[in-house]
Amino acid sequence: MYCLLNKRIESTQNSLVKHWKKLVTIRKERDQTKEFLVEGYHLVEEALKRGGTVIQLLVREDIEIPADWQASIIEITAAVAKEISETEQTQGVFAYCKQPQYDETQQKNWTKLLLIDAVQDPGNIGTMIRTADAAGLDGVILGKGCADPYNPKTVRSAQGSHFHIPVIRAELGEWLIHLKTNNVSLMGTGLHEAVSLHDIKPQSDFALLVGNEGSGVNTDLLSQADQVVKIPLYGQAESLNVAVATGILLYKLRTH
Repeated sequence: MYCLLNKRIESTQNSLVKHWKKLVTIRKERDQTKEFLVEGYHLVEEALKRGGTVIQLLVREDIEIPADWQASIIEITAAVAKEISETEQTQGVFAYCKQPQYDETQQKNWTKLLLIDAVQDPGNIGTMIRTADAAGLDGVILGKGCADPYNPKTVRSAQGSHFHIPVIRAELGEWLIHLKTNNVSLMGTGLHEAVSLHDIKPQSDFALLVGNEGSGVNTDLLSQADQVVKIPLYGQAESLNVAVATGILLYKLRTH
């Protein structure tokens, strides 16, 4: 179908507007409803490419959108757009979306994975999702203590990769058992008894386990890795940003 203007909302007190605002500001609302809001032309376009994801488009009354955007539209006033926007200079277009879901049948075939333990910064999580997407991984598994993948900052940092690569929240310990059962090599990041980045070889199937910048990967999880790897530091910095380190390691591990 072509874009269809369903209604116009003018009041910030409208119940739908209040719900959208909660999706932007409250994790519990996102978790309970399995919905989220994306903002801006690029993210809306990426959401529309994934069939069945967009519930409705929300478009500010003075904004023109591409004629080929296929969805129902709610026209909103500038006041409503400002109420639900997470940015200072909003582009005035939003997509009200369902969170993508992946069942166990799909998950059991994933053999190139990024596992993230207790990384709390939304920007870092979003960047790692985007990097895993660029590296052609099968999925990203977020363990306990990680930032919400549907936090607006996470979604903005990922730049649409939520709609390209599966992102799930799960117990990492259970995934480590699954990986061992399926003979998928697990590479953990750490400093103790670790080999250098330069001493590891690309692999067809692998899982990379990364952790919190301050405390690293949980020791119980790291003890189950087939190999622990570290990235040499040649300057005076004490460490690398976790998202930067993840990108370096994923491209080192990934075969062509």
